[in-house]
Amino acid sequence: MRDARFPVVFVIGALALAGLVAALYLKRGTPADPGQAQQTPVTPANPTPEPKQEPIAATQKESMVDTPQTPEAALANAGVGVATANPAELMQKIGAALEAGDFNALGKLIGKDALDEATRKRLTQLAADRQVKLRRPDAVQEVGELELNQRARWALWLDGEQSGRDRIFFDLKRDAGKWSVQSMTLPPGEGEPVPKAVLVDALGIADAFLQATLHQQFEMAKEFVDTSTVSDAKIAGLCILFEEGNYRMRPEKPLRAMFQRENSEGYLARVVTSDGADAAEFSLVLSQPQNGGHWRVSDINLDQLLADYAARVAGGDVYYSPLLKNPKGGDTLVLYFGFNEDVLAPRTERQLQIVAQILKTDADKQLTISGHTDALGTEEYNRSLSARRAGIVKDYLVKTGVREDQIITQAKGQSQPRRPNFTESGDDNPEGRRANRRTEIYLDFD
Repeated sequence: MRDARFPVVFVIGALALAGLVAALYLKRGTPADPGQAQQTPVTPANPTPEPKQEPIAATQKESMVDTPQTPEAALANAGVGVATANPAELMQKIGAALEAGDFNALGKLIGKDALDEATRKRLTQLAADRQVKLRRPDAVQEVGELELNQRARWALWLDGEQSGRDRIFFDLKRDAGKWSVQSMTLPPGEGEPVPKAVLVDALGIADAFLQATLHQQFEMAKEFVDTSTVSDAKIAGLCILFEEGNYRMRPEKPLRAMFQRENSEGYLARVVTSDGADAAEFSLVLSQPQNGGHWRVSDINLDQLLADYAARVAGGDVYYSPLLKNPKGGDTLVLYFGFNEDVLAPRTERQLQIVAQILKTDADKQLTISGHTDALGTEEYNRSLSARRAGIVKDYLVKTGVREDQIITQAKGQSQPRRPNFTESGDDNPEGRRANRRTEIYLDFD
C-alpha cells in the first residue's frame, strides 16, 4: 500500500517550481514566450540619460528659417519700414543699428522702398570699408523742411573730418501723424570725387551754404550763391557773424520752408547762441534758372541777425554792425575804432583773420581798405588818422600771410560820414561820430 502523503508532496514541489520560474521572469524581465523575447530589447542596468531638448520658441524658429545671413540679403528683405511719431527717435535707432552693424534691424527701420539696389550696395560697402562710428555728441541732425509739416530731411553725422563724406541724409515723410524713411543718400565712397553738395535740391544747397559759412569756408560758400545778386562781402559778413556771435543752427527745424515755387524757394534759417538759447532768424531765397540749372542762393536778408548781434555782441550799439550797405551798391565790411585810436581791438582782429583766409585762397584776389574819421579835429589831422587806420589793417593782413600787393589803402578822413557828426541844432552827436570812426573793406574779387 502506497504512502498517503505522496500526493501532498507532489503538489508542494510543483508549486515551488512554479514560484521559482516566476521569480526568474520578474528578475530578468524576460517574457515567458521565447519569440517575444527576441523582439523586445533588454534595458541596461544603468542607462545613460538623453540630453534634454529645450522647446524652440516660435520667434526663434522664424529667425532660423527667415533671418538673412548677409548684409545684402538683410537689406533686400527689409520690409515696409518703421513709422514713428518721433523722427529723432527713429534716427537714433537707425544710427545705433548702423554702428552695431546690425543690417537686419537697419533694413527693418529704413524699409525696402528707401533701399534701392545701388543704395544697398553702397551701404554694405561703407560698413565693409570701416566700422561706422557716429559723431559724439549731436550725431543726429535735423536739416530742415522739404515740405511744411509733411516732409523733412535729417542727417547722421559720421565721426571724422572728411569734408563731403561726413553725413548720411534721410528724407522722411509724414503720414497719419507718423514719420518714416522715404529715401536715403549716402556720401561718396573712397576714391570717388567729393561733390560740392551731396544733395543739389534747394534745401540741400541752402544747407551746404550754411555749413560752409558756419565753418568759415568762404570759397565753398561762394560756390552755392548767385554772385550777381549776393556779394562777397555779404558772404564774408555772415562768416564773421557766425564766428564772432558764436551762433549755430537751431537743433529743431533749423531751416523752415517759407514758400516753394517752381523755380524759387524760400527758407528761414534759425540760429541759437552757444548756450542753446534762441537768438534770431534770417531768410534765404534760392532760385533755379528756367533751363533747369543748379539751385543757387539768390538773396540773404540778415537784418534780424545783425540786430541780435548788435544787442548781444556790440553792447546794444546798432552802429557797430560788421556789414553795411555800400552807397555804390553791394555790401561792405566795417571795422570800428575808438576815439583818436589807430589800434585794432581783439574783436577786429578776429574779423580780419576771416578776411585773411579769404585772400589767401587766391593770390589774384584784391581788396580796398578805406580809412575814415569823425569830424572832430582838423581836416589834415583826420586824413592822417584815417591813413593810419587803413594802414594798421593792411599791416595785420600782411602779417597773417596776405601779399602786400593784394591790398589797396585809401585815406578818406572825415569826408564820408556814415552818420551825422552833429545834430540838426548843431550839437555834438556822439553816437553818429562813433559810427564814423571806421575802416571799410571792399572785397573786389570779381
